[in-house]
Amino acid sequence: MPTLPELGLALADARDRTDDLFRLVRPDSLYERPIPQRHRILFYIGHLEAFDWNLIGRYALDIRPFHADFDRLFAFGIDPPPGQLPADRPADWPALAEVERYNRRVRDAIDERLDQVPEQLLHVAIEHRLMHAETFAYILHQLPYERKRGAGPEQPAADARPRASETIAIPAAEVRLGLAVDEAFGWDNEFHAHTVEVPAFRIGKYKVTNGEYLAFVRAGANPPFFWIERGGQWFCRAMFAEIPLPMDWPVYVTQQEAQAYAQWRAKRLPTEAEFQSAALVTPPEPSGNFDFRRWDPEPVTAGERPGVPNQLFGNGWEWTSTPFAPFPGFEPFPFYTNYSEPFFDGCHYVLKGASPVTAAALVRPSFRNWFRPEYPYLYSTFRLVEC
Repeated sequence: MPTLPELGLALADARDRTDDLFRLVRPDSLYERPIPQRHRILFYIGHLEAFDWNLIGRYALDIRPFHADFDRLFAFGIDPPPGQLPADRPADWPALAEVERYNRRVRDAIDERLDQVPEQLLHVAIEHRLMHAETFAYILHQLPYERKRGAGPEQPAADARPRASETIAIPAAEVRLGLAVDEAFGWDNEFHAHTVEVPAFRIGKYKVTNGEYLAFVRAGANPPFFWIERGGQWFCRAMFAEIPLPMDWPVYVTQQEAQAYAQWRAKRLPTEAEFQSAALVTPPEPSGNFDFRRWDPEPVTAGERPGVPNQLFGNGWEWTSTPFAPFPGFEPFPFYTNYSEPFFDGCHYVLKGASPVTAAALVRPSFRNWFRPEYPYLYSTFRLVEC
């Protein structure tokens, strides 16, 4: 387990990461809303510090509030049901300079008392910020290119042929899901550890590629959100430019699209337990495509290891067929009761693994991501299981 000084350094590093991300937005675009179902960009600049303040300054240390209005305004993100989009205007939000003053004061107040903060809450503050680094990255992805600053596009590999399907046999196993108490830091939905019997199955060695999915589109399916067609040619909307569709990159799709493709191929998506069973023979590769090493994917064959599924961790979250639900003995964090429980609604599905912009701290087999099955903005991929 990290020491308190190490956690302090990790918090500083996480702040640097999110600060760097916000600098990619041109100043005249901070009040834009690139994704209709999410807040305006300015919200995220204030939210990270408001979260830390409400969690550490108010809950843990009981420091008197100095800007209660901002504590409330920036407290919570949104996940509106389909058809219920936010209707606020740019004028409803404060000036950037006010938010920056608030942020500086929050950081100073917390840093002065860092040795008084419970370690669990420091873990929460760090990982919450890193999760939002990913959230903000995919929001930034949807900002028009002329409104952001950054590097040029990452070009696809020269070999752009679709990959032939190949499967890996995963033996029957008793699989542990979740974490044991005091084993390591985890979020409330990662507890409690329990075992399930998973029969033997075969799973795709690779994530489904753009090239493979293109055959589905040519058969009549709708193209994925990240694809654009011009003059009979397909392009991919990468982070900093449109590029010719890389056929050997994993395809980013919704869970609904992944399910439809699987049905078309007479296969299915893995369950969360099956993904975990495959992860037993395929631990995270330290050099995988995660932790902001790239903005965009790389070929599904990158980092290939013989005899095991490739890229279970990195290069895109993987959809499962498992609705997001509590593990046996679930208890919400008393200091963050609405982190998981509101989403145990049958309307969100579990994703496992990691994307190119998932922080290394979150790349652990027990970590559970979840989203609505029709949400198109994620860096979410999939692989198939034979029926």
